[in-house]
Amino acid sequence: MSSNNKNLTYNQTIRGILEFLEVAMHTILYVRQVYPPEIFVRRKKFDTPVFQSRHPALNEYISGAIKAVGTEIVKENLDKVVVVIKDKQQNALERFMFSLEKMLEIESYNKDTTVDDAMTPGTLSSHFRAFLVKLNMIEAQLGLLESDEDISFAILIELKEGKEPTAKGEDPAPWIPADNQHTTQGASEEAELHIIRSVHTGILNVSLTVQESVQKMEKMKEVSKRRPQNV
Repeated sequence: MSSNNKNLTYNQTIRGILEFLEVAMHTILYVRQVYPPEIFVRRKKFDTPVFQSRHPALNEYISGAIKAVGTEIVKENLDKVVVVIKDKQQNALERFMFSLEKMLEIESYNKDTTVDDAMTPGTLSSHFRAFLVKLNMIEAQLGLLESDEDISFAILIELKEGKEPTAKGEDPAPWIPADNQHTTQGASEEAELHIIRSVHTGILNVSLTVQESVQKMEKMKEVSKRRPQNV
């Protein structure tokens, strides 16, 4: 039987999710135009076209964050990974929130053993392709960020209650405390939430939602008022 037709193992699932998160982060930066399109190169991943940054420092930041996320997943500390897009005043405009939920306990000696109720690698890849297709069309839901807006981004982790980052105390630390206004807890109740997609692997569930902040919606209203009205 082809390895692509066997059920996933725990370790395969973790590697697949981390690979997807890295591709998704590059995609978000491209489709939300956080950086000029010229710094991205077209690739193919999960049988779908994607865009990858070719800026060394940016790639190093993302890959370093993914490595640290992997540590927190394995330690069962992680609740969410958040890509927050900010304006020049550091106000959160959009939060792309990847939530992870563990579905079953697996002993350490069984993490390379296939799981009976898990999906196959091929099926997982097709789900990730569907995520990326939705992300590539996200502008239809979120609209354009203003081209003259000086925007930036950050990658945040949100841990389960009572947990601390595994690498706390390391020098240099891979994580620093986040500004509360950038976290999901810092979002207003009036923020608009979009459910993008979820996948139930049988081992870990992954879901993606996007939150538009009140500050962003107010900016969009102001821009709309300044536009010439059709007579």
